[in-house]
Amino acid sequence: MEQGTRGELISRLAETISSVTIAHPLRVAIDGPPASGKTTLADELAVVLRAQGRGVIRATIDDFLFPRAQRYRRGRYSAEGCYFDAHDRAALCGVLLDPLGPGGDRRFQTAVYDSDTDTPSSPPAMTAAADAVLLFDGVFLLRPELIDRWDLRIFVSVPFEQTVDRAQNRATTLAGSTTDTAEIERSWRNRYIPSQRLYFATARPTDHTRRYTGFDDCSRSRGSDTASAGCGRSWAHPGEEGAEDVVDVLAGDRLLGDQELEVQRAGADRHRQVEIEVR
Repeated sequence: MEQGTRGELISRLAETISSVTIAHPLRVAIDGPPASGKTTLADELAVVLRAQGRGVIRATIDDFLFPRAQRYRRGRYSAEGCYFDAHDRAALCGVLLDPLGPGGDRRFQTAVYDSDTDTPSSPPAMTAAADAVLLFDGVFLLRPELIDRWDLRIFVSVPFEQTVDRAQNRATTLAGSTTDTAEIERSWRNRYIPSQRLYFATARPTDHTRRYTGFDDCSRSRGSDTASAGCGRSWAHPGEEGAEDVVDVLAGDRLLGDQELEVQRAGADRHRQVEIEVR
């Protein structure tokens, strides 16, 4: 059983990103349920890649939302509304993913929506270097309309029940005693978790992967996106005892070796997929 840390996992993911050679900016999707740690993972990867001299573009699905009236038109707690009505996928492709893809001019924007004012946003267009990396975090990124626009796909997986606690803990950290934890639970149980179940049933985002499992050796509080940073971690194959808190790295169609993180092809094309699972 190999020993490792969260930092080593981030480094190995960064090595995987650096190993992919294409003729345009590398578009990396970091998908997963709400409150799974996608943004934290993307930010940590960005730090490592920038330290290596790589140009990094950070963007998030939250800046490609439709206005509230449209995304809640089926009701505030509608799972179908969350999955079908929340995100402006055409704009995401038009101003970001396609310009950075094959044949694109590399002129891009990282947002079309301002959540503070609930109004459209149009930041100045920028030009990406040919070897830049887009780290894009968000939900529902591996749905059929988007999946072929990613060059590398990372899925951060957390049991749905745990995401409720993680969301409440995160909100309490930010807002303190004013946090309405009951409202968060209602939103998760009526909108966010059912929309993820719909996503898994229709898009099957974790298909074509195999599992490699690790678990924490140190005690930590559950529900924190960053609580495991710096902890010792033992890597174990699935089914071994002790994997109560686990991080699974799934890639391609075989288990990862002890000293490598190799992203296998997720199909017959050039696209690659990794999954990280936190339980």
